[in-house]
Amino acid sequence: MHVTLVPWDDPDAVALRLGQRREIAARYANPDSEPGTPPSADDIAVFAVVRDDDGTAVGCGGLRDLGDGRGEVKRMFVRPESRGSGAAGALLSVLEGWARERGWTCLRLETGDRQPDAVRFYTKAGYGPIAAFGAYADAPGSLCFERAL
Repeated sequence: MHVTLVPWDDPDAVALRLGQRREIAARYANPDSEPGTPPSADDIAVFAVVRDDDGTAVGCGGLRDLGDGRGEVKRMFVRPESRGSGAAGALLSVLEGWARERGWTCLRLETGDRQPDAVRFYTKAGYGPIAAFGAYADAPGSLCFERAL
């Protein structure tokens, strides 16, 4: 696996984010199931794509700066056929390293109650449950996590 930092509008990043949104829409039976402000080029501090050994883009993720040394993991996604390959772990490791280099002290994230696979992944990666934060505070089904860096 090889992780590269890319611009928000990188074609592979765009395609992967579309795949993530399609999967979420199907899981929640709602095409607009995002609580909070959707990420954009204006508020994502860094975005990355993970590629397999053949160079195929198989996953993506980014970080939003929350201020006060905190960041939020956004748009983490690995294509279903590449899950279990280590792509998500490689991607999260690069994002955490990027955050540490900038002096961030923790990362937060929100996932949903219909994403037990995401909950398992983040828990295994050392993220613990926290009270819903920001725009997620009143969102039904939101599950929030945090990890000190």
